[in-house]
Amino acid sequence: MKDAINVKWSEDMAFEAIVDNHRIVLDSSPAVGGKNRGPRPKPLIMVSLAGCTGMDVISILKKMKVAVSGFNIQVVGTLTEEHPKQYTAIKLIYEFSGKDLPLDKIKHAIELSQEKYCGVSATLKKTIEISYEIKINEL
Repeated sequence: MKDAINVKWSEDMAFEAIVDNHRIVLDSSPAVGGKNRGPRPKPLIMVSLAGCTGMDVISILKKMKVAVSGFNIQVVGTLTEEHPKQYTAIKLIYEFSGKDLPLDKIKHAIELSQEKYCGVSATLKKTIEISYEIKINEL
């Protein structure tokens, strides 16, 4: 099984990728020759991680019949100061809103995502420390 994409240079520092028939423009800031037409590549690693685990968690909670009214994931990446600047740690802050949300089921859903289902997490954990915390806002 393989995934394949093509990333084509547009102009200046901009590149365009087509992923699952969706166009993604990557660019840099004007300070380094870009025109700020899209996100930088590195933060998209965090977007991929949050999207992967978020989809898992929502799917698992639905199967557990846990109804959340709101769900957000904040992601904080710690970068090295020297080049190549790379993430050494990523922290996920899972934020749930709802009424009478069962912490044990939420924690179990996150653990299943992190340990069994999320391929992005499994890939990143080989080189980056990934941690998380849970916040619940009762409505």
